[in-house]
Amino acid sequence: MTTIEGRNGKTLALGRSRIGQAVGHGVVLALCCLISYWIITHILAAARFVPRDDEFLGGMWAVIATIFVFRDNYQDSAHAALLRMSATLLSFVLCFIYLLIFPFRPLGMAALIGIGAIVLSLIGRSQDIITAGITTAVVMVVAGISPEHAWKQPILRLIDTIVGIGVGTAGAWICRSSLYDHQWLRATENTGR
Repeated sequence: MTTIEGRNGKTLALGRSRIGQAVGHGVVLALCCLISYWIITHILAAARFVPRDDEFLGGMWAVIATIFVFRDNYQDSAHAALLRMSATLLSFVLCFIYLLIFPFRPLGMAALIGIGAIVLSLIGRSQDIITAGITTAVVMVVAGISPEHAWKQPILRLIDTIVGIGVGTAGAWICRSSLYDHQWLRATENTGR
């Protein structure tokens, strides 16, 4: 057991397995974020149809998606991936249609966030409102920053999100698999099998 001094002066005891799990979780999350960033920045650089700023933004957006879905267990990660994807798809549709017709305007962004919230509430997915609103705000503001071919922004952010979700859920699955293997080995050592 390792002991550490708590905020209120109490000593906390942490087992080695808990520390190992926390370190393992943090290391796998960091690696997943790096992989997401690398995949997106290299895909967009190879495509050569987006400016370098969009490569960095895409890498950041993929990392955010990875962090959003990477949870302590695979079931929670899969659930978070579903939430993230459904919110992103709604935002994609709203922003894509809007940007095909109109340029970025703050009022348009606000209207899309409101429409998204109404739609999600009506279909019983109110838990997705925050994520859809954030995604819509990012897509629309970036479209305002780079107004040439603004309609590409929803497509690019959808790709970034898909990559981030894929890498994050894969990382959670790998952690789950290695945790089960570790628990099985400890159980067999304790029973003498």
